[in-house]
Amino acid sequence: MQCPVGDDAIRATNDDASECKRCAINLGYWQDKFINFFVKAGERKAPEINRGYYARCTAVGLLIEQFIKRVGEECQIINIGAGFDTLYWRLKSNGLLVKNFVEMDFPNVTAKKCYAIKRNKTLLEQIHSEDGEVKFSPTDLHSANYHLVGVDLRQLSNVQKKLVDSEIDWSVPTLLLAECVLVYVEPEHIRSLLSFLASQLASALFVNYEQVNMDDRFGQIMLSNLRARGCALAGVEACRDLASQQQRFLDTGWDGSKAWSMEEIWNMLPREDRNRIEKIEFLDETELLQQLFQHYCICIGWKDRGQESLSLADLRIDP
Repeated sequence: MQCPVGDDAIRATNDDASECKRCAINLGYWQDKFINFFVKAGERKAPEINRGYYARCTAVGLLIEQFIKRVGEECQIINIGAGFDTLYWRLKSNGLLVKNFVEMDFPNVTAKKCYAIKRNKTLLEQIHSEDGEVKFSPTDLHSANYHLVGVDLRQLSNVQKKLVDSEIDWSVPTLLLAECVLVYVEPEHIRSLLSFLASQLASALFVNYEQVNMDDRFGQIMLSNLRARGCALAGVEACRDLASQQQRFLDTGWDGSKAWSMEEIWNMLPREDRNRIEKIEFLDETELLQQLFQHYCICIGWKDRGQESLSLADLRIDP
């Protein structure tokens, strides 16, 4: 188990990521009318950070949209380490409905999110339904098809209980999402979690955004900077390269896996989108952005080979 100080540093990464997203959104990289309800405006971030978040959020968003459109609304989403993510509200406002939506994170993070939802009419109205009430506890929220639960991923029995409390249906297609989450947890706990999910879910797609190529010089500098903030990457062994990212799924009962560096993904995005982004902020030196892209990736794992068609290759636009 990690020490409480380490856990505090990990929880702080939610605040950092949320501020980065709000900065990019406010500059016009993409739209999100709900993030201001959770995150206060912070200092302006560097252009390469904003572009990195745009690539990350766009690619993940496209995968989620493809998943829902292909399997239909009788599906569910489990957002692991969701932080202050606004995905549920964004999907609903765009007419992309799902049968059930579950968010989980450390209890003190979900407590803050519960408080923000409870005090904001716009957020609360979206989770109300005619056939059910919204139930709050200090760290959890349960409504007809939205659940927010506080849990430590290292405690698998508690994770299982929280999923049952959230009315998870193991028989329907399920998308699982984790963005810079698994890397903070010891490998044995992640292996147990991934094995459990693979054994229970009939059909699933796991979308994982995380560090990669951490054994080279730039990766070691990233590790050193995180350790200086009290944030050791306990699961960094899975981040050696794209192959190790994929192997983590293959070793835990998933049918298949594929991974792409963010450099590859950036080049998959439509040229017109990249042109628009490059006009928002001038980037004098692209070397740092390229290095950052080379050290983050999206890796998918699927249970049920039918989900293999959700490959990020679908993002490629032929000239």
